[in-house]
Amino acid sequence: MSTYDQLHRQCRTLENLFYSKLTSYSQLVSTISRHSDDVEASGSSERWMDMEHELDDLLEKLEETNEQLAALANEPDAVSASMLRTINHHAEIFQDNARELRRTKASVKSALDHANLLHGVRNDIEAYRSSAADSLLAERGRIDSSHSMTDVMIEQAYETRAEFGRQRTALAGINTRMKSVLSMDTIPGINNLVSMIKSRRRRDTVIVGVVIGVCIIIIISFMWR
Repeated sequence: MSTYDQLHRQCRTLENLFYSKLTSYSQLVSTISRHSDDVEASGSSERWMDMEHELDDLLEKLEETNEQLAALANEPDAVSASMLRTINHHAEIFQDNARELRRTKASVKSALDHANLLHGVRNDIEAYRSSAADSLLAERGRIDSSHSMTDVMIEQAYETRAEFGRQRTALAGINTRMKSVLSMDTIPGINNLVSMIKSRRRRDTVIVGVVIGVCIIIIISFMWR
């Protein structure tokens, strides 16, 4: 009786503890599904593994206890009919717990894989957005640089045009001064000198004309002889 009672109490304690741990383990599925961050970084993976190891240990102890109860049931003189029904009930609970643990493990693993997949997709999207943003910023930088170069060239063109204007004004001033210097009214005696030159040109023209006329007359007179 003492052996049976001890095993029975131990089995009940393990079953209650297993049920409590399994409930917490099952709640991890919904926690992982709602988690938006990386499962590895958030620590969900470690908690999942720790709780899974604890449940595996509890299930192993339950199996050992049930095996001891089953060995006790093989001794008809050691147990009564009610004890035998209790032993069989513990065995059924053990089988149910084992099936529930396998099912919950699969659910947790599926939730972890799904969360990691979503996080990977989110990282890829963020990386693509970051790359696209970097490309746009680089393109904008090139456009701004091109605009700056264009502004410099336009500024140089305006400066060149202003310089041409200044040179044109300077040349116009020089031309005006040259005309003023070369003006006959500004040089003393220039009119007399020009008049003398003109008179000499007329005289030379008259002389040349007379000489040509005389030559023509001489030629004609020789021809008539």
